[in-house]
Amino acid sequence: MFTSITTAAANVLSSIRSVHITNYYHRSSGGISTSYNNLLAAAGRLGRRMDLIVPGEKESVEQVNDYATIYYVPAKYSPVFDKRYRIMMPWQYMAGDSVIRRILLELEPDIIEVTDKYTLSFIGPMIRIGKFKRIGRPMLVHFSCERMDDNIGSFLSEGRLGKWFARRLMGEYLLPGYDFHIANSDYTAGEFFDAANAVSHSRVARKMWRLLRAPMIPLSERVAVCPRGVDAVQFTPERRSAAARQQIIREAGLPESAKIVLYAGRISPEKNVPLLLDAFRTANERSQHDLRLLVAGDGPLADKFFADGAAIGERKVIRLGHLDKASLADTYANADIFVHPNPREPFGIAPLEAMASGLPTVAPNGGGILSYATNDNIWLCDPEPEAFASAILEIADGGEKVEHKVARALDTARANTRERSTENLIATYDRLWQDFNERRSLYTDAELSAGFDHLRSIDA
Repeated sequence: MFTSITTAAANVLSSIRSVHITNYYHRSSGGISTSYNNLLAAAGRLGRRMDLIVPGEKESVEQVNDYATIYYVPAKYSPVFDKRYRIMMPWQYMAGDSVIRRILLELEPDIIEVTDKYTLSFIGPMIRIGKFKRIGRPMLVHFSCERMDDNIGSFLSEGRLGKWFARRLMGEYLLPGYDFHIANSDYTAGEFFDAANAVSHSRVARKMWRLLRAPMIPLSERVAVCPRGVDAVQFTPERRSAAARQQIIREAGLPESAKIVLYAGRISPEKNVPLLLDAFRTANERSQHDLRLLVAGDGPLADKFFADGAAIGERKVIRLGHLDKASLADTYANADIFVHPNPREPFGIAPLEAMASGLPTVAPNGGGILSYATNDNIWLCDPEPEAFASAILEIADGGEKVEHKVARALDTARANTRERSTENLIATYDRLWQDFNERRSLYTDAELSAGFDHLRSIDA
């Protein structure tokens, strides 16, 4: 698909400006926020102009470094899904004097990347059909950090209707609405091809691909996978110490003999947290050890989760709430077992952080974590309580198998650092940019697109 990048081309690429727009941003928490913070830090190191547009309480600008800026757009809290997140809405970029449109006109980006399948997703199609003419024709990238079918299944409908809706929206609207699609794992990227196959004989899809002037290039050449990486400096076994563990035990009100089982992440439907509680309950009933579950995070299911956890036993399930990065890193390094219950995780930065911290990890044998997790470096289990409980008990008992997997997990984490991840992502932008310009007419020529049978080019 892509040719190699020459030195002259690399000099041109270093001068391009990219603008990244997402609703999934908290200043100090969340996997996507962490990824963007890493990307903006890399922009400073490499001298690349990168700007981020995110929702905030009020309109403001944060200068991250000499090359990276965050623009906060006033936004209300989400009425659905996770109500802790603010959501920028379509009218904030559709109207001529809207705030996002003003920012884009000021920045004049060469690349616009949208990380959202919902309220921000109209940006790509609008540019494709000429509704943002004053900013020219930037390269359009959609970054997928989750599968729409999983998201709809968790929050709205798990049945065929939900999956049908996700396939149609992806296949008839999102796929033709952007030049390129980047995903955080092969698992997430798989939805692009599932959706393309689902609409490959659809008359509506054929009309939509022509209406949106879709690229006249096979879908496989427009999709890239860029896994995320872990901060292996902050998340490290070197943070393990008797003093740090003692502090955790004291603050959580645990006995010295406790075996600490840790979960870090959102307490929300898409994370499959009922499995976490069921597995811990089963392990607790069978264990000779004094197991205690510490939960770092919050979310819409938190109150119910901890109410159910209280029935397991006094101070068996402990609510830590949101932890800053340093406290979280200390907790990883000084716990005994990490459990991640979601079998449909898009990527899963928390298990990778646990692995980097030298913490034995239990997770389902599916989803995006298979980008880095194997049976050689963690305990991969069927997503059901008995299997998870057995893995927890095996780790609690210790032994050579635990030592072996922890050692392999550390090797894996060192091979999947945030530095490598951001360098790979930036190199991917460069390859896409070069291809976009070398074959520009196949991405932007409206007349050619109007007479092209796009769905015949789907080679999923």
